[in-house]
Amino acid sequence: MKRAVTTPAYTLVSHALCPYVQRAAIALTEKGVAFERRYIDLADKPAWFVAVSPLGKVPLLQVRHEAAGDAVVFESAVICEYLEDVGAGPALHPDDPLDRARHRGWIEFASSILSDLWHFETAADAVLYETKRRALLEKFERVEAELGEGPFFTGAAFSLVDAAFAPIFRYFDVFDTLADTGIFDNTVRVRAWREALARRASVRAAVLPDYGERLRGFLGKHDAYLLQLSAQSA
Repeated sequence: MKRAVTTPAYTLVSHALCPYVQRAAIALTEKGVAFERRYIDLADKPAWFVAVSPLGKVPLLQVRHEAAGDAVVFESAVICEYLEDVGAGPALHPDDPLDRARHRGWIEFASSILSDLWHFETAADAVLYETKRRALLEKFERVEAELGEGPFFTGAAFSLVDAAFAPIFRYFDVFDTLADTGIFDNTVRVRAWREALARRASVRAAVLPDYGERLRGFLGKHDAYLLQLSAQSA
């Protein structure tokens, strides 16, 4: 008698504001993979998390499998690639090796944007704010040149590149309520892409309902220049 094939059970260890967690959550949802969320406070990391997270970062994907045993997959890019490797749900990478490499390159580009975004959102003065604003503007101009007719990165099919950029655009949903950054003024295709991603169910479900409030609280803790701009325009 054959043993029944067991399906792994997944828990995504998360932080409420982490964009890399959102990437993994979007990929899991797009693939139709059932998973639980377990939120932690990175400012007060629980002992169990420190014990299983080699880098002390989220996301972590806890994999519980009856036959293969338990495991932890860390780093968002690795989690997404793991889901591709095990054939979970529809493929979110193209089949062609060159196209797949190109997609991986743009996912890394998204990570470089997130690095600039960190300094942009936490900038406490006009000089750093403007420096990072210009850096973001230039990067989105590069993205604009790469995009086609949409609605997604390579057309009709949603990909891991879309999952990587959706959390970036979500930041601006909050930033736009505070100040006119002007970052997307000259990027028509990027704006359309941003709007298409905002409508995607997997993207909307990737964060808690109070994400905006939490992000504004984060800006307040860092005395962000964005809040100063908001106060000036009030």
